[in-house]
Amino acid sequence: MRRTGTSPVNTAAMHALLLGYTLIALFPVFVILINSFKSRKAIFREPLSLPNTDTFSLIGYQTVFRQGDFLLYLQNSMIVTLASLFFILLFGAMAAFALAEYRFRGNMWLGLYLALGIMIPIRIGTVAILEMMAATGLVNTLWALILVYTAQGLPLAIFILSEFMRQVSDELKGAARVDGLSEYAIFFRLVVPLVRPAMATVAVFNMIPIWNDLWFPLILAPAEATKTLTLGSQVFIGQFLTDWNAVLAALGMAILPALALYLIFSQQLLRGLTAGAVK
Repeated sequence: MRRTGTSPVNTAAMHALLLGYTLIALFPVFVILINSFKSRKAIFREPLSLPNTDTFSLIGYQTVFRQGDFLLYLQNSMIVTLASLFFILLFGAMAAFALAEYRFRGNMWLGLYLALGIMIPIRIGTVAILEMMAATGLVNTLWALILVYTAQGLPLAIFILSEFMRQVSDELKGAARVDGLSEYAIFFRLVVPLVRPAMATVAVFNMIPIWNDLWFPLILAPAEATKTLTLGSQVFIGQFLTDWNAVLAALGMAILPALALYLIFSQQLLRGLTAGAVK
């Protein structure tokens, strides 16, 4: 008889490996954080050492809060990122459910069309997007960024979620229909909880590019009231002089919300990455 299920040893090894990769990835974050509390000279002389009584300095954080509305930039980034992720997961999951559940002529071609954005970068259409936002009066609004990031993230979301939704038991969905559940109830109450690890994986893959993006905030929402954290931090980077204390302080504070969002999704992310990986 063939043994199914996940080996505890293999699962522990997989989690240990992912933990090791995580620690390696977090090392640059650690370097940024410790250097944000140093004087300018100490940053360049001893970049890997911890701040001490001689090198400790808060000048970077003081500069950040003195020049520009950092809290507003942080709020804008949080709104754009969370709203974009919500719409990506909602519309991506609904489209993936329709492609996985209903068989009709052109199903495969429609799926390929919806996933086409994975191969064609959305930045190619920057001029057309800017003209569209100007015509609809959405320039210098957060909605412009939310709509663009939603469109950017949907192809990957549909591609990943449709594969996971095809693995949901047809008997389970059939039993729900016999019990009188509507298609919306089946989707939200039955299918979505089962593919939650995959949705968390999609959220993490889309979260970092949205949070760190500079291109579309610079093109579509450069006004002071709509600046994101990444765009607002550019004020400390000049052509001839860069305030490294302020840059590192801004980056340090920008990293913390992203880490918090990652930790929220991390458990589901690990389940999504290791689901079916070992038998």
